[in-house]
Order: sequence, then structure tokens, then C-alpha cells
Amino acid sequence: MTILILILGVVVFIIAMMAIKIIRPYEKGLIERLGRYQRTASSGLTLVMPMMERILKVDMREQVVDVPPQEVITKDNVAVTIDAVVYFEVTDPVKVKYNVANFYVAATKLAQTNLRNVVGDMALDESLTSREMINTKLREILDIATDKWGVRVVRVELQRIEPPADVTEAMHRQMKAERDRRAMILEAEGHKRSRILKAEGEAEAIKKVADADKYQKLTVAEGEGQAIERVFAAIHNGRPTNDLIAIKYLEALQKVADGKATKIFLPLETSGILGSIAAIGELFKERKTEKEGTTD
Repeated sequence: MTILILILGVVVFIIAMMAIKIIRPYEKGLIERLGRYQRTASSGLTLVMPMMERILKVDMREQVVDVPPQEVITKDNVAVTIDAVVYFEVTDPVKVKYNVANFYVAATKLAQTNLRNVVGDMALDESLTSREMINTKLREILDIATDKWGVRVVRVELQRIEPPADVTEAMHRQMKAERDRRAMILEAEGHKRSRILKAEGEAEAIKKVADADKYQKLTVAEGEGQAIERVFAAIHNGRPTNDLIAIKYLEALQKVADGKATKIFLPLETSGILGSIAAIGELFKERKTEKEGTTD
């Protein structure tokens, strides 16, 4: 009897342990009774009917689907190798468990197919420079397609877009040629700018020298003009007589005669000056006569 009670106790303990299920915080539990869905259990301790009910756990955390590399033909008939990563999270555990047999395989094939469609509508250069646009468009397509599976696509990231080796080499040559062209243009622009600045500097220097020469000549001319005006004013204020003018005239004639010129031009108005010269001659004669008489 004791052994029977002990066996019965062990059986009850085993059945009790089979009835107690623990669901982790990041999981949801789908409880089926005789193959039919009954309810969804949250995290914590859950009781089920042993051998009549079973629990299916669904991970609700964000997960990753690695899309294998594949060759895609672009719009300009270039085969590129592309692989991507799809991040998703489960929004409805019932749909993800009962509406699709194998979500990972289905998501992978769906991503590959839509990658061909999206990249196939782009040229090679556009596909290489439009990763963000490809990611956004692919995420929108996958999010709509996986909505009936109870999954939300969080984001899609392209890991690699690799053109063929010959295309890559041609692109490198093109890039090098473009950089060489830009370098030559910049160098030519530098030489041009240097020559322009040099010419502008020379022109500015010539202008400064001309302005300085002009200022010097103007200053000298102004000084000479002021000197002539002062001399003229001094002569005018001294009120010179015809005798003084005649003497200065004779001195000027003497200097002209000492030169190499063969012709001497006299001014037209010489009557007054010649009269003064004659008067001076008479004055000298009178003084000479007076001196001789005194000597006798």
C-alpha cells in the first residue's frame, strides 16, 4: 500500500510538473489543446493540461535574417553581387506561427526576389550611390508583404554591392582620370590666377610710379611758378628804370653772344631799350670828359 501511494505520488508530481510551464519575459506562449489553438499566454508561470495541451513559445525580440549573396542584373545589364540583412520583430505570435510554415526561409526568398526587382530598375552608378533609397524601398515592400505573417520589418541594410572585376577596374581608371583632370584644371586655374595677380601688381606699380612722377613734376612746376611770381612781384615792387633794364639786356646779349648760336633775335619792342642804351652811352662820355679835364 505504501509503495502504491508512493508511486501515485510520483505520478502526481510528474503530472504537476508537466502542467507547470514558465514563459520568459521576451516570449509569448501559444497554448494548443488537442491540436487546436486555445489562447496566448504572457510571460511568467502558466498551467496547462498535461497530455492534452501543449505550449508553443514565440520569441518577440528583434531578430535578423541574413540574406545570402546573389547576382542581380542592373538596368544597364551589369551583374552585381548583393547581400543584405533584414531586421524584423514579431507583432502577432499567432500569425507568425500559423500563417507561414518557415518564416526565415520565406523572408529570405522574399528579400532576394525584391532585391532583384529594386536593383534591376537602377543603373550601376545609381545602385552604388543609392543604398539608403534601396534600403527604404525594400523595407517598405517587405513590411507590406510580411504584414499577414504578423511581422514588422524594422530596417533593411545592404552589406555589399560588388560589381564584376573588370567593371571595378574600369571604374578605378575612370576615377583616376577624373581626379587627374580635376588636378590639371586646378593647376591651370592656379597659374592663370597667379599671372593675373602678377599683371595686376605690375600695373598697380606702374600706376604708383606714374602718380609719384606726376606729383613730383607738379610740385616742381608749382614751386617754379611760385618762384617766378615772387621774382616778378619783387621786380614790380622795386619799380626798375629803363637804365637798369638796358643793363640787364646788355648782360643777356653778352651771354647769348658767347654761345655757339650764329643768329641773334632781338625783340620787336626795342626802341625804348635802345634809347636807354644811348642815354647811358652819353652819360659815360660826359663822365669821361669831366675826368680828363680834372686831370689837366
